[in-house]
Amino acid sequence: MSGSTRELAELSGPALASTLTAESIIVLPIGSIEHHGAHLPLITDLLMADELSTRIVDAAVTTGLDVWRMPPLAYTKSDEHHWAPGTTWIEADTLLATLREIGASVANSPAKTLVFYNGHGGNVALLQVALRELRRLHGLRTFLINVAVPAGDGVEGPDERGFGIHGGWGETSLVLHLRPDLVSLDLAERAVPDQIADFTRIGFAGKPVQFGWLSDDFDSAGVVGDPTGSTAEVGARVAEHLVAEGVASLEEISRFFPGAAR
Repeated sequence: MSGSTRELAELSGPALASTLTAESIIVLPIGSIEHHGAHLPLITDLLMADELSTRIVDAAVTTGLDVWRMPPLAYTKSDEHHWAPGTTWIEADTLLATLREIGASVANSPAKTLVFYNGHGGNVALLQVALRELRRLHGLRTFLINVAVPAGDGVEGPDERGFGIHGGWGETSLVLHLRPDLVSLDLAERAVPDQIADFTRIGFAGKPVQFGWLSDDFDSAGVVGDPTGSTAEVGARVAEHLVAEGVASLEEISRFFPGAAR
């Protein structure tokens, strides 16, 4: 259980109703339970979203923001890893329906702002749909912040050729900082898909042509990146940066009202 004092579910119902206001910001951490190779735990994405959102909310409160954290959502859309034992996922329509219903519950409180803090890349497209759904259905102000873990570029960390997206150097370093007891670095192996790295138009986010993929398309271990050389020291720097970015994002969210003078 988190040591934070800003856990929404630890309030009683009447206390919540009297504590939250229209200015309150509610953060919902969203992760996944999925294969991350032999060196990282299934809980990796949930761990990142859970721990970092706690740090971000606590730090944001010290700046004067009225921010609260919901319990994290663990089971999400991670079917790109369906082939791997341990991956536990739900269908896209199930997740979207869940987010709609969570949004309806938030809308029944005095708070009018909901922020998804997401640790799993496979959720991004669906969460973007949910932002508009909850805006349209309930009038909530909705936002998405993703855990943006850096890839190794050959200057710092190994050269992952832009493919350090799953179980790679940045993510492994971050987990070494958060829960070193869960990392088996001796099992880490480079798994950069060099066979597609020279394509200039087709790729992951940021490329003009996206493609459907499963994690075993690239490597039998299901890792996309190079976790070798990962360190807890790098992970600590990544975490510090992500917390600072999260607090800055929440500050901007607090005063973002499109089309209206405030």
